[in-house]
Amino acid sequence: MKNFLLTIFLLLATTILASSQIIVGAERTDLYFDQLEGKKIAVCGNQSSRVGSQHLVDTLVASGFNVVTIFCPEHGFRGDAEAGAHISSTVDAKTGIPIVSLYGKNKKPDLSQSDIDLIIFDIQDVGCRFYTYISTLHYVMEAAAEHQVEVMILDRPNPNGYFVDGPVLDTNYRSFVGMHPIPVVHGMTIGEYGRMINGEGWLAKGIHCKLQVVPMDNYDHNTRYVLPIAPSPNLQTPEAIYLYPSLCLFEGTPISIGRGTDIPFQVYGHPQLTAGDYYFTPRPIKGVSENPPQNGQKCRGYNLSDYATANLQGSNSFNIQYLIEAYTHFPDKAKFFNANLFFDKLAGTNQLRKDIIAGKSEEDIQASWQPKLQKFKEIRQQYLLYPDFE
Repeated sequence: MKNFLLTIFLLLATTILASSQIIVGAERTDLYFDQLEGKKIAVCGNQSSRVGSQHLVDTLVASGFNVVTIFCPEHGFRGDAEAGAHISSTVDAKTGIPIVSLYGKNKKPDLSQSDIDLIIFDIQDVGCRFYTYISTLHYVMEAAAEHQVEVMILDRPNPNGYFVDGPVLDTNYRSFVGMHPIPVVHGMTIGEYGRMINGEGWLAKGIHCKLQVVPMDNYDHNTRYVLPIAPSPNLQTPEAIYLYPSLCLFEGTPISIGRGTDIPFQVYGHPQLTAGDYYFTPRPIKGVSENPPQNGQKCRGYNLSDYATANLQGSNSFNIQYLIEAYTHFPDKAKFFNANLFFDKLAGTNQLRKDIIAGKSEEDIQASWQPKLQKFKEIRQQYLLYPDFE
C-alpha cells in the first residue's frame, strides 16, 4: 500500500512540475505581438484565455492593439453559463468591446460586413470530440476562409492529450457535438486540431483557412497538465476532466453524472439504479446546473473521484464499463437511452448503443473500433507539433 501511495504521489508531483514549466502560446508574446500592429482584431475566447493572471483581451488592449470584436463559445465569454444554455450577444463590461455569441442563434461568425483582419482563437480544450470548443473552431476557420481573414491559434495543453481512444465518428451522425471523423479522445492540442481541420479539407467545399499556430514551449503529449482555470462550469477538477470522456456519454441517458452537485462528472447514478454504494441528490446551482437531470431525486450509483486520481491519470483508455454496468442494473432498459437518441450523436455512431443492448463485452466493443482508430492515429501524426506520447 505504501508503494502504491508513493507511486501516486510521485505521479502527481511530476504532473504539477510539468504543468508549471509549460509556457502556453498566449504567453509567448514575442512570437506574435509584432504581427498585430495596425490590424483590426477579433478574439474568440473565454475565461481560460489568459496571459499569466490577466485576460488575453485586457492584455491586448493594454498593449495598444485594436480589438474590435469578441466571439464567445458555449458557456459564454466569462464561462458562467451552463452547458447548452443559450448565449446572447452583449458588450464586455470591462472594455466596452462588443461580444458576439457563437452559441446562440448563429454558431458561425458572420464576417460578411466585417473589416476584421485577424481572428485570435485562444480557448482551453479538454481533448474530447463532444466538447464543443473544437466545433466553434471549425466554424471560425470556415468563416475566416470564406472572407480571407487570417486565424491565429494560441495553443494550450490538452489535459487528455496523452492517449487516443474511442469509436471514430460516422459522418452520418455529424452534429455540433461531433463534426469530424475522429475518435472520442483525439489526443491533440487545439492548435494541432486546427491544422487537421485544414489539412483534411473538412471546411465547407474543402476550402482552406490561412492559419497560424503560436506553439507552446516545454510541452509534449506525455505531459499530465492540471488546468489552472476551469474550462467550463461543470469541469472544476482534474478528476472531472479525466472522467469526462467516459461519463459524458451518460448525457444521452437518464443517468445523472452529478450535475447539480459539488462533484459533477465525478459520480453517476439514478433513483432506479439497483447497484452502487454512493448516494447523491442533484439540486439547482445557479449558473452551473439550474435544472439538472434527476433534480431533487435521490440517486444511487458510484463516486469515481478516488479512482480518477489513482488510475485515470496514468491510464490511456476510454472506459465504457460504466455504461455497460449502468445498463445492466437499470430496470427499464427500454428507457435507458433517451428517445431522441442523443447518445448516438455523442458516441458518433449507433453501433455502441446496439452493442450495449446486445450484451457485448467491453473487450469486444473496443476491438470493433480498432481498425478506424488505427487509421486515425496514422493521420494524426501528420499534424502534431509536439513530441508524441510513448
